[in-house]
Amino acid sequence: MRQALLVLSCAVIIAGSPTSGQNAGPTPAQPADNAARVIADARAAMGGDAKLTAVKTLVVTGRTRQVRGDNLVPIEFEIQAELPDKFARRDEFPAQDQGPTVIGFNGDRFVQIPPPQPPPARPGGPPPPTPQQLEAQARVQLGNAKQDFARLMLGLFAASYPSHPLTFAYVGQAEAPQGRADVVDVKGPGDFAARLFVDAKTHLPIMLSWQARQPPPRGRGPGGPPPAGAPAAGGPPAGGPPPPVENRLYFAEYRSFDGLQLPTRVRRAVAGDTTEETTFDRFRINARVDPRRFEPAS
Repeated sequence: MRQALLVLSCAVIIAGSPTSGQNAGPTPAQPADNAARVIADARAAMGGDAKLTAVKTLVVTGRTRQVRGDNLVPIEFEIQAELPDKFARRDEFPAQDQGPTVIGFNGDRFVQIPPPQPPPARPGGPPPPTPQQLEAQARVQLGNAKQDFARLMLGLFAASYPSHPLTFAYVGQAEAPQGRADVVDVKGPGDFAARLFVDAKTHLPIMLSWQARQPPPRGRGPGGPPPAGAPAAGGPPAGGPPPPVENRLYFAEYRSFDGLQLPTRVRRAVAGDTTEETTFDRFRINARVDPRRFEPAS
């Protein structure tokens, strides 16, 4: 598991990018509308814009194996989405004495089940968070959930949705052992920034890369120990926040579901180490979703 996946880390941008390493505008040989072309070609390869636009709901089931220290933790999940602005992922942990968790959003409301509980007060410890701090934390969590949604939709549908609108700019092509990939810069609300790699031959997304602080383990229950460097309630972490590191999602093993070509294996690497491997067992397009899944717990 702890290995580099694709060798795109060694890829070299060979077209449409400046030799100085800083961003520059496209050259006449690489017009600005190349980003739109790459996205349009990707959507055509995935089944066509008409079929993708017709997707209104999505139910996905599968399994994730997550690296936690020296352990490999199995997670069974179900994703439900009602596009464009409802999304929830439910995780179950067969090997742990822990109930299922749900993370997602409904419009501008963050969904977390069970709801977060403030840590118990300890003598000499930090004061409990104020209502303003809890509200600020909820806004951050909502933003994180929408960013996770945006990254997944880029890999599944090469799509941008009004709940987290994205803009695209063509960078160039990258050389890798698999062949060439078209590279597109993606930006969105807040600090959302990523780089999408699309196979130049198949036109299917193969990787998404972005900078972020190391995330906590998925599904860490309320009241559990925070990951190293995470802020304690009411204050910043000792020594300041950890620096951002490169995160990558690799999309592979595309199969046909209801006329759409969708990836069935997604791998995540953080700072070069594999942290998760996810298998999508089933996609149900325009299936009935449970509206209760998108309601924040009271």
